Amino acid sequence: MNEKRSEQSGPIRTGVRARGGSLAPGSVVGDGRYRLLAQFGIDERAGAHLWRARDGQLRRDVALTLLVGDPADAEAARQARKTLERATHAAKFNHEAVARVLDVLTLGNGITSGEGLLGVVVTEWTKGTDLIDLVADRPVQPLAAARMVQRLAEAVERAHHSGLVLGLDHPQRLRLTTEGSLRLAFPGPLPDATLRDDVKAIGGILYLLLTGRWPLPGGPAAIPAAPHAPNGRLVPPRSLQPSVPQELSSLAVRTVEDGGPGGIRTSAAIVRALEMAAEAEERTQLIKAQMEADGDGTIWTTKKPVKDRARRRKLALGVTVLVVAAVAILAWLGMLAISFFQDDPSSGGPPINVANPTPTASASAPVNPSPNPPPSTGGQAQIGAAVGPESVTVYNPDGNGDNTSRARNTVDGDPTTIWRTDQYRQQFPAIKEGVGLLASFDKPINLAKITVAADSPGTSIEVRLSDSRNPELADTRVIGTATLNGQTTDITLPQPQQAQYVIIWITQLSDTDKGYQSQIGELTFLPAQ
Repeated sequence: MNEKRSEQSGPIRTGVRARGGSLAPGSVVGDGRYRLLAQFGIDERAGAHLWRARDGQLRRDVALTLLVGDPADAEAARQARKTLERATHAAKFNHEAVARVLDVLTLGNGITSGEGLLGVVVTEWTKGTDLIDLVADRPVQPLAAARMVQRLAEAVERAHHSGLVLGLDHPQRLRLTTEGSLRLAFPGPLPDATLRDDVKAIGGILYLLLTGRWPLPGGPAAIPAAPHAPNGRLVPPRSLQPSVPQELSSLAVRTVEDGGPGGIRTSAAIVRALEMAAEAEERTQLIKAQMEADGDGTIWTTKKPVKDRARRRKLALGVTVLVVAAVAILAWLGMLAISFFQDDPSSGGPPINVANPTPTASASAPVNPSPNPPPSTGGQAQIGAAVGPESVTVYNPDGNGDNTSRARNTVDGDPTTIWRTDQYRQQFPAIKEGVGLLASFDKPINLAKITVAADSPGTSIEVRLSDSRNPELADTRVIGTATLNGQTTDITLPQPQQAQYVIIWITQLSDTDKGYQSQIGELTFLPAQ
C-alpha cells in the first residue's frame, strides 16, 4: 500500500529501506554536498536507491541514484562501475523525456569507502508525480496512456540510434511531469541491460498505465504483478480492463513477450505501432463524440454548445448594436460622397476665375506617382541556415485531438508528409479559438523568418511566442501573421525575435468541400545571422 507525502517530502513506500543505516532523510553523501530529502524507490536488482536530495553548493534539488554495496565485494564493485560508465555516456544524451545527467560520483572521486556506496548518479530533479501514485487509484485512460508512452518511446528510439541503453525497465525510475508527460527521472541502466530491455520496458509501462499492474520481473512490491494464463502467456490488458482498445492491449503484450507471432523487437517498431494505435483510438473517440452530439452542427467537438437564454439575449443585443453601428457608418460615408460632388462648379459651388487659375500641387511641381516605399526593417536582417526544432506538438488549449501523432511530419524534411487539423463543420472561432503547432528548440534562436509549405489556401495563421511548452493562449504574444496562398508562404518578421517556443496558431481554417480543415506539410524556421 502506498503512503503519500507532499512534494517536499516525497512518498515513503513499504519495503523501501536502505541497506546502510546512514541513508536516511537529513543524511549527507558525496563529500557532504548532497543532503538526502526523501526516498522515492529502490531497484533491488542493482541495489539502486532512488532519492531526492538538495545540492548544497548550487542550492537546487537533484535526483540521486545511490548504488549501495560493500566496496570489498569485487563483483558488486565491478557491476557498479559498469552502471556508472553507462550513466557517464548518457550524460551526452539530451531529450525532454529523460532527466539530464549532471554528475557521476565514484569511489575516490566524490565517494568514500566509509559511506557504504559504490557510486552515485546525479540528475536534474523532475517535478511532478510518482508513476506508482499515478496508477494507484485507477488505470489511465487508453488514449492518454498511449500518448504518454509514445513520447517516451521516441526518446528510446533516439537513444538507440546513439548506441545508448536508457534502462527504464523499473516503474519507480519514472515520473509524470507537471506537463503530463512521462520522464525517466532516475537514469542508470543495469550492467547487462540491452536495447531489447528498453523496448520491453515501453510495453511494460503501457501495460502498467492500462491496468495498474507490472508485467516485467523485478518490479517494486508496491505494484501488483501482472497475471499469467495457465499456458504461461501474459494476460492481455483488455481481459483486466474491458475499456482498453484491442489495438493497445495487443501492442502491450506483443512488446513485452519474447515469443509468439507479431512480436515487437525494436524501438522504431514500437514507435510506429504506438502511433497507429493512438490514431485508431483518436478516431474511435471522434466517432463517439459525433454520436453524442445533439445535432446542432457542432458534432466535430466534444464540447456541447451552451444552451443559455441569458447568453442568447446578450448575443442578440450585441448583433443589434453592430447592425446599428454599420448603418451609421454607411450614412456617414453617404454624406461624405454628397459633399464631395457638391464641390463641382455645375453643382452651384463658388465661381472659379479660369483666366487666373489657382496654382495646384500638380501644376507647380510634378509628383512621382510611384514613390519608392520605405525600406522594411525585416528585409535588413541576413537570413541564416534553417534550424530544426527539438520537437513539434499540437497546441490545442481548448481540448485534445487534431492528429497529434502526425505533428512531427511538419519538420521531417518532406513536404508530402502532412499534418491536418480535424475536419470541422463550423469555422473558427464558432467552435474554438483555434488550433496550432508548438515547436520547441533546445535553446533560443534569433528567429527572423518562417516558411510554411501547405496546400491550404485561405488558412489564416498567427506566429506566437511562448515562455513555456504548455502555455495558456493569453500568455503568448503575436509576432507575425499570414494567410496561406500557394504552395509555400513566407512570414518575415519585422524584427528578429529571440524564441525557444514558437506556435503556428491557426485562426481560420481552409474552406473545403467537406467542411473546414487546414493542413501543413513542412515548417522551416530561419534565424538571423
